[in-house]
Formats: sequence, C-alpha cells, structure tokens
Amino acid sequence: MKAGKAIVASGLTKYYGDFLAVDHIDFEVEEGEIFGFLGPNGAGKTTTVRMLTGVSTPSEGSATIMGFDIIRQSVEAKSVIGVVPDISNVYDELSAWENLIFTGKLYGIPKAKREGRASELLRIFNLYERRGEKVRGFSRGMKRKVCIAMALMNDSKVLFLDEPTSGLDVDSVREIRRLMRDLNKDGLTIFLTTHNLEEANQICDRIAIINRGRIVAIDTPERLRQITREVQSVEVAFRNASGEVEEGLKALRGVASLQKLGDKYRLYTSDPSEVLDEIFTYSKRMNLVPISINTLGPTLEDVFLGLTGREMEKEAQRELGIERGRMHR
Repeated sequence: MKAGKAIVASGLTKYYGDFLAVDHIDFEVEEGEIFGFLGPNGAGKTTTVRMLTGVSTPSEGSATIMGFDIIRQSVEAKSVIGVVPDISNVYDELSAWENLIFTGKLYGIPKAKREGRASELLRIFNLYERRGEKVRGFSRGMKRKVCIAMALMNDSKVLFLDEPTSGLDVDSVREIRRLMRDLNKDGLTIFLTTHNLEEANQICDRIAIINRGRIVAIDTPERLRQITREVQSVEVAFRNASGEVEEGLKALRGVASLQKLGDKYRLYTSDPSEVLDEIFTYSKRMNLVPISINTLGPTLEDVFLGLTGREMEKEAQRELGIERGRMHR
C-alpha cells in the first residue's frame, strides 16, 4: 500500500501586525518520514509548528495533517498529532504512570484503553519498572521519555519534536535517537526541529531549511551537501606544530580560509588535491611531521551557513540563552 502525505502546506503564511513571520511556504512530508526543520533563530520555525499544530491560525494559505484541514477540521487534525515542546511539560509531582493516565483523560480516552496504552508506552520507553515513582526524581533523559510517551497517548500518527535531545547526556541522547528510529519503523511520522546538525544528518530522511520566513532548501542530507560542493576541506594535524604553522597554512595556494579545531587545522578549499600538494611541500620545508590528514566534503553546517549566512552552533547557543532567560523569569 502506497504511503500518502502526512503534512501538506500550501502558501502557509503568518503575519504579526505588519511583520511577515512565515512567507507563503510550501512543503510536503510523506507518511512514515522523519522530516527535519532547521533554521536560524527567528526564521519562522516555531511559528510554522504553531500553525500546523493548531496553536496559531494562519493569516493566509492552508495545510493538512493526515488529510485533515488544520482550520476546517481542526479537531480531527489535532486528534492525530502529538507535540513534544522543547521544555518538558511533565508534572513532577505525579508518577510516570499518573502523567500518562492524566494525558489520556485529557484526550478523552476510555479507562481500559488509556491504561493499556500507558502500559504499552512505558514498556517501549523502558520505564515500566519505575512507573510508580514521582517524575521529580527522574533524570532529564527519563523526563524527556515520559514527555514523548505522553504525546503518543492518543496513538498519534504525526509527532512534532522540538529539540528532543537538547541538554541531555550522551547515553540519553543515544536512547532518545534509538526510540525515534524505532517509533518511525513502526510507521510514526516525525517532524523534528533541531539545532543539532549531526542529529539531523543521522536521523532525518529529508531536511527543510527556513530563513527569514521562506524555505530556502528541501532535500535529503546528502543532496543538500552537494549544493555546496565547493566548500570542501582538508584537515591535518602535525606531531611538532608551532605557533607559526597556522599563518603558514593560511598562506598556502588554494586555501580559502582556515579553522583551528583542537590540535587539527581545517583548510577550506575548492580544490583539495592542490591543497594536499601544498601541505606536503610546506611540511617538508618546515620539517613538520603530519600524523593525520583527511579530505572532507561539505557538512550540513556548511550548507546552513551558505543558505542563511549564520553558523548553526551560534544559533543553538542563542536559543539556549533564550531558554535560560525564560526559566529565570
């Protein structure tokens, strides 16, 4: 059976007074797809998600979720989605079980069905043995899993995930990503907003990049890298590098720019073979001993920078600062 469209946006637009936050965007998300939605702070990501999830009404255009119009069939559209915000919405004073049961009641799910669904989800998320414990004592990773499970209580077909692994430890990040993959294998469509480009690269089937309210690119991670193929690089580390090496490497023929990353030097170029020759010649002249050397293709960070003019890491830090500001209000 051929999969349909989980999300279809046509000319979706949002004005706040005279400010155009989202500018007539069009995109489609296939059923069973993990779709990444990336963009700088203020680009329109949150506004788009708020419209798709029924929190905000579009100024113009339309969209459907699993075939249901988000305006004319808003109740039906909301019934097939789950939303996981970037800040946990679990109730600390309740247990994991009570959080899920309470969510089931809000959805109007009959008692037997909601208890069965809660048990199923807690087992999937490896929380069943601790179901009776108050969430207050859970780690951030465990709270995140409870939050995602709550969003799935209504047997959602489309899950909106906002920065699902932000601020988590390495083990929790791996567990959340594994859960995303497993849920997706079971047919769940995932709409993911993230600042973690490596996460998007590993998880997403396709990625859309939005900038200043407009979608500037939609494609698979690999094909997106192809559009900035000229942004290639050679990364080299030396056993006996001195402080003068950085300036010497910058001056090599074919090097457009240089970035020092720990003990490594990354030389950006449109012609890696020329730069490799230059590095070997320079090494011999300066009596340097290379201990590693690699040629690298464009990263999603390069794509993002090329399309938006901003570095994704700085955007993530800016978002984190905003989040911390909210928490201290």
